Amino acid sequence: MAKKRTNHKTKLGLQGPVVAWQDSWAKEQSDNIMRTGTGKVYPSQDATPTPRSFVKEMQGMGAEFYVHHMFPSLVGQSEVIGDMVNYGMDICIGNEYGNINGPYVEGTNRYDVPDSVIAEAARSGRLIGLLYDEPEHLQINASQYRKDGFFPHWAKTDGLTLDQAARKVTKAVANRVKHTEELIRKEGMQTNTIPLVTEQVFPVMFHTQARGGMVVCPKTMKESFQSLQLSTALGAAKQYGKDMWICVDLWGPDVGEWFIRTSGFPGHSPGEYASALRMSYLMRPSHLFTENIDVLLKYENATFSKTVFGEVWDEFVHKYIPENRLQWNHRQVNPDIVFIHSDDSNYGQNTRLFGNRQLVGWEKSQSIFHVWHLLSHKKIPPHGSCMHISGYDFPRHRLKEEVPLEKFPLRNGRIWDGDREHPLFYPVNNVVVYDEFVKEIQLGNPKLLIAAGTRISLESLAALRKKAENGSTVIIAQWLTTESWSESRRVGEGVWLVTENFLEDSSVHETMRPFLGTDQCWMQRFGDEELRIYPSDQDGFELNFERRTIKE
Repeated sequence: MAKKRTNHKTKLGLQGPVVAWQDSWAKEQSDNIMRTGTGKVYPSQDATPTPRSFVKEMQGMGAEFYVHHMFPSLVGQSEVIGDMVNYGMDICIGNEYGNINGPYVEGTNRYDVPDSVIAEAARSGRLIGLLYDEPEHLQINASQYRKDGFFPHWAKTDGLTLDQAARKVTKAVANRVKHTEELIRKEGMQTNTIPLVTEQVFPVMFHTQARGGMVVCPKTMKESFQSLQLSTALGAAKQYGKDMWICVDLWGPDVGEWFIRTSGFPGHSPGEYASALRMSYLMRPSHLFTENIDVLLKYENATFSKTVFGEVWDEFVHKYIPENRLQWNHRQVNPDIVFIHSDDSNYGQNTRLFGNRQLVGWEKSQSIFHVWHLLSHKKIPPHGSCMHISGYDFPRHRLKEEVPLEKFPLRNGRIWDGDREHPLFYPVNNVVVYDEFVKEIQLGNPKLLIAAGTRISLESLAALRKKAENGSTVIIAQWLTTESWSESRRVGEGVWLVTENFLEDSSVHETMRPFLGTDQCWMQRFGDEELRIYPSDQDGFELNFERRTIKE
């Protein structure tokens, strides 16, 4: 009997401007506070559209919701909500401007949207989420914006063990989720319709924050290794039963002959953006938006006009999506390889784990990077999980040094005589990441399971052993096993391989090889639908996609 299929729809959104024009509801303040994380106040480059013209332009571009980082002074906030109601637009309220400028929740570097604002927006019926901008970054790198001390985003963790620090962060997240849910419930709204969303550049703390109740939102493009980032977020969403949003972030490392608002913005080519939109959509998130709208549009002579990036978005929304309706959702991700590792919050910085200044990323934590190196046919480096590690030199830094602020925007970009840093393609073969608390029932029927990182729960360890006995191949770090399971051997119908070093152990490489696919394909399966992604150029800056139905 044929399986019943559902046409799942991803909701599309756009995030407001930070350089192009002043906020339509807070003109005077727009050029007086920092609206980007660059450490500078940027003067707006274009005239300011009216609220009506701005919202109508977004709707004409196919946006169903607006991501609005509110001003901490609350200027224009009630008017924003009123206009969302009047023009029939949903809104997600973000906290980035507050994180950058304050005021902060006592003892943290975090700005929380005030209760009164949440209540007003919830009553409007148009609020669909509360976006926390890069909370994993600000938990670990607590001095990024606030300079008067070291105040991690969710909780102070100095003096704690790694496990204690992770649990304290989860508890702080859970407390904020509970507070917000109670507030929304008092307004007569269903709490699951207005989630707290963790929008992340680093592929760490997805599981920690999802465990506390947040919806995960990986950034694609940016400085990410795409397959690693998405495999990790997909696993966190599935394990903890959460939606997954995706932010296609135009900020990035590269320079080229394309429209540039300011150094690093956009830091990706139009072709890469087109591929990233398709890649992100094909992961079938519940919500997908672009950060920021500045790159898509210019506003001159009281008229909006699309840039080349705006044309890319337009083609994606009005042609690609209608021609590529999907029959799956992200929670149907169906892995052949399950990578279980503790959420150590280490992306390669090897220090300040979970914001704890005494904790460092020793070899056990770095084993996570070693596994990714092998899973990706050695394309992902063995010393980190994103490009904010040694070995990468971002072209945007040179552009910033060479071009004065007042010379932007660059209508035709900049001829670049060096290499670009950020490809989209990193080959992995149907991998999903779960954390150290994963249950047996959540594992599905993978062919290969790998366990690394610093710790694992006894329940997860027992589940791994049972999978080996039932026919799977399990590769596990020696320090995660019990004494009675510390020997490599066949168990039941499967394999139990214990290693002290993933990189140097030839038996690990030989055992993994049959499961890795080819170095020219990144594959992800959703139910019985297989998504195959290939590089369309030599370095993988742009992608080709193939969809297959796997017959039973």
